Amino acid sequence: MPLNFKLNRTQWLICAIAAIGFAFDIYELLMLPLIIKPAIAALSAPLVEALVQTGTPAADAAALWTPGGKMYVQWARTLFFVPALAGGVFGLLGGYLTDRLGRRRVLTFSILLYAGSACAAGYATSLTQLLVFRCLVFIGVCVEFVAAVAWLAELFPDRDQREKVLGYTQAFSSFGGLLVGTMNVLAARIALDLPAIHGGHEAWRYTLISGIIPAIPLILIRPFLPESPAWERKRAAGQLERPSLAALFSSELWRTTVLTTLVFAASYGIAFGAIQQLPQILGAQRVGTPQEAGHAAVIATAKAAVGKAAAAAKEAGQPELPAGKKRQIASNASDEAVAKVSLWQEVGGLVGRFVFAMIAVQIISRRRLLRVFQIPALILVPLFFWWVSTRLGNPDSLPWIKVGIFIAGFLAIAQFSFWGNYIPLVFPLHLRGTGESFAANIGGRVLGTAAAWITLTLSAATPPSPAKIAVVGACVAGAYTLIGAILTQWLPEPKEQADAK
Repeated sequence: MPLNFKLNRTQWLICAIAAIGFAFDIYELLMLPLIIKPAIAALSAPLVEALVQTGTPAADAAALWTPGGKMYVQWARTLFFVPALAGGVFGLLGGYLTDRLGRRRVLTFSILLYAGSACAAGYATSLTQLLVFRCLVFIGVCVEFVAAVAWLAELFPDRDQREKVLGYTQAFSSFGGLLVGTMNVLAARIALDLPAIHGGHEAWRYTLISGIIPAIPLILIRPFLPESPAWERKRAAGQLERPSLAALFSSELWRTTVLTTLVFAASYGIAFGAIQQLPQILGAQRVGTPQEAGHAAVIATAKAAVGKAAAAAKEAGQPELPAGKKRQIASNASDEAVAKVSLWQEVGGLVGRFVFAMIAVQIISRRRLLRVFQIPALILVPLFFWWVSTRLGNPDSLPWIKVGIFIAGFLAIAQFSFWGNYIPLVFPLHLRGTGESFAANIGGRVLGTAAAWITLTLSAATPPSPAKIAVVGACVAGAYTLIGAILTQWLPEPKEQADAK
């Protein structure tokens, strides 16, 4: 009897809300690579001034806080890694609460947390405040992902239907990346026309604040959607076993827990070790100084924007633009140019997720399915970033960088969809949220995101060297991918797939 993939109205609504949720999880997470450079530049300005007042030469003080500088590296890796660590630790608690309190309730509160924190981050007046709010964003997102995947997996018990639902709804994660890139471009373009925040018009602040927008429809609709019937049925019958972390390391599950966590980390390491560092590699820094860095085309764009603004002021009979204003104009123009390149990564990721959704049902073996994306990534991603390191001075290379980051995004982001399909199948129902949470948060958010910390630490240089960031990123991404490809050999096949072979 052929399988029926028709969905009723409630199921379509569930899929739509899940897709929006996945999209804006990534929307929140991918803000940081886009805004970290201008955010550190803005929030470190008082600290640079303080150094100058103590007698430190202005050029030396500024160099400490430009990409590659000692203080910049310290804060950049902190902003990448500490929120991920917080998300991983508290995400474990969220996974436990998902199993104890239900999938739907935890979903609602996690969305409120990350949306409100993202908005508050836009008003941060110090790097410490930004760090705290980013930690809260990560906690909300880490909890939301685990609850959403468990919820969907249990609402669609039929194997083929579940694979398609999880595959296609997770594909919308890449729409989140496209949206945040588009929002960053828009914010950079209209920043000077928006209401001032703390006396300035910085695009990165408006990009952060936009994170509250998606929470509105999600919070209004999600509480009215059904709870997981499997979880609700066991809870009502008093058959719901109490989840525990210790159970993940029982004789039946320890191999699944360890391997899933490590290979999940490898997938994230590709993205955070290299791909998410592209804005720092390309972005214009210290424009107009002997130490200016970044891609030649982006630097030229920033200079052109400053020149255009200065000419317009002169034509209008206004005084010469102050240095701070010029820096802000150059920064916004650089952000816009880099965001346009980053959009190609998100388009590649979107295509990769849809391709994954199409072939997930066709390839029974989960190991073979993951290797479809792992093996090409092992070769192409490191080669691409090494090539970028040799082409930063060539303005004509930017179109080819867009092609390369499209391919890198395709291969890396598709692997994220794999985990949403795989993990619910290898942990029992009463441990599903806890097991997903451990693999996703300890593996992906902590060990995987640590790749960014490694790249930034090993690429620190004075003066700053974007080319070195690209080379180190290539090595880190290659190492993570190689480890993941090797460990996949022992990744357990879900029972229903094993039975089908």
